[in-house]
Amino acid sequence: MSRDTDVLVLGGAGVDTIVYVPELPLPYADSYMIDSGIRPRAGQTGDFVTLGLSALGLRTHHVDFLGEDPEGDLVRALHRDKGLALTAIPQPAGTKRAVNLVGPDGRRLSLYDSSRSHPDDRFPPDVLRPLAESSRHAHVSITQPCAQALPVLRAAGVSISTDLHNWDGENAYQEEFALAADVVFLSTAALADPERTMRRIVERGRAEVVVATAGAEGAYLLADDELTHVPAVTPPAPVVDSNGAGDAFAAAFLYGRLTGEPPRRCAVYGAVAGAYACTVPSTETDAIGRAELLARAAQGSLAP
Repeated sequence: MSRDTDVLVLGGAGVDTIVYVPELPLPYADSYMIDSGIRPRAGQTGDFVTLGLSALGLRTHHVDFLGEDPEGDLVRALHRDKGLALTAIPQPAGTKRAVNLVGPDGRRLSLYDSSRSHPDDRFPPDVLRPLAESSRHAHVSITQPCAQALPVLRAAGVSISTDLHNWDGENAYQEEFALAADVVFLSTAALADPERTMRRIVERGRAEVVVATAGAEGAYLLADDELTHVPAVTPPAPVVDSNGAGDAFAAAFLYGRLTGEPPRRCAVYGAVAGAYACTVPSTETDAIGRAELLARAAQGSLAP
């Protein structure tokens, strides 16, 4: 079967309600007046990765569970308007949703509604298998029930990436993803010893590359048994929101990997895309294009 899709993205479709707050952590008060408004916006981790990959010219397909509800309609509209292929599996519990509190410095606190899935949810094999067999690569969100899809993806012969987000290095749920993927992304936020965790992923799993993002401190790349630091990139405009920066990093890194670039160059692409994402308000959905990514990565200060 021909591999007509560059990246199949599993999971991570949903809606965020964005609330800009005066500070984080938010001090207790009976109420706050939010002058900027409180707005729902389609776009969670899988949506953002799909958008980022597509903006860079890769052929993408997103598959996840969606409810027949207003939130599901927002997600479907996002994919339709951006020209993103979507396979929506009916979810009686409704579409995934979250509330993001965003501070003035762009940091955020996310509150996830975990009631929108069930332990026995599964991607239908007759849906997932042909999608996997027609794809070069699969990026797997850690949302339920993506863990159960990992054996199907491996049997289909696709390479796999995942983003563990703020994994602490111990939680067994995220560890399953960490050990099954060829490329692993995670944040340093909850790690006492990032290098130790990164090396454990490689030693115990099948990862060829592990990337730990550290916000304004840049990122750490473990490839070919060598740990290197990738500096952060100066954003092209004022930072307004860090939401989606990690997803943008992952998308640009995978773009580099799938076009044959070495790991360090892939990480530079990720840093550029992540910095761009920090300039996009949470109420909008946008991603850096290929021409801008390549131009910014080619600047002398960004060259590997």
